[in-house]
Amino acid sequence: MPTLNLFTNIPVDAVTTSDILKDATKALSKIIGKPESYVMVVMHGGVPIVFAGTEAPAAFAEVISIGGLGQSVNAKLSSTIADILQTKLSIDSSRFYIKFFDSPRPFFGFNGTTF
Repeated sequence: MPTLNLFTNIPVDAVTTSDILKDATKALSKIIGKPESYVMVVMHGGVPIVFAGTEAPAAFAEVISIGGLGQSVNAKLSSTIADILQTKLSIDSSRFYIKFFDSPRPFFGFNGTTF
């Protein structure tokens, strides 16, 4: 159930969004070690964001997972997501924050219940 919520102040067209969703899904699955069928990626483009006092291209992300996160995994995810943002949206890695949540199973719902 790894989930990536990605927010950027860049307006994103449908083709770019689709590319980011596919790339991020594959990356989360591979790096966290969970099947793609468990991964959710949510893209929010054109969100008002000020970072370091400017509205230059920037992003914020949250990764939520039940297990699979840790120092080395988080560092690899941060680097990979930053690369996707740089490649697809020209957002410099210095204008991107990411927060990681390792969620307890009962704090995440699915299929009308919790894990």
